[in-house]
Amino acid sequence: MDELRKAIEKNMEEFGFPVTIDERLGTLQWVDMRELRLRYVICIENIMPFFEGMREGKLITTKCKKCGRLFFPPQKDCPSCRDSEMEWVELKKEGVLETLTVIFVRPPSFADYDPYTVAIAKLDDGVKITAWLKGDPQKVKVGQRVKVEISRRKEGYLMYELVPVE
Repeated sequence: MDELRKAIEKNMEEFGFPVTIDERLGTLQWVDMRELRLRYVICIENIMPFFEGMREGKLITTKCKKCGRLFFPPQKDCPSCRDSEMEWVELKKEGVLETLTVIFVRPPSFADYDPYTVAIAKLDDGVKITAWLKGDPQKVKVGQRVKVEISRRKEGYLMYELVPVE
């Protein structure tokens, strides 16, 4: 980090801004010199069936009883009709890949990870899901079938990811 700080200070003199040169692209990148630490606590009491479902390998979400809108991730209340009468439904864990991007510049919370791929798929139930894509991103195409798998992150907690269907 000292080398980076020295390079940035040198670049500050030349460019007038805290920048560094991206090793891969050779382009200038702004570097915020402030450290960001973030920890948050979120109440999950109202969406526990989602987490219980993941423990069982299922993808469970909410559907508004009044307007029929399906949500993912699950919602406690319907933002469309503002009703609180939700029912829990199991989603089909297959769909179609809509888009993807490889994350090379990772946030500090994922600094220990290699570059990873984030994708959006439209499940057969009609909801869109954003998740990490498992596998080589160069071997998948938009429009390809994908499935949702429940897996463990290296931190040990359960998460869902998209996996190409062959």
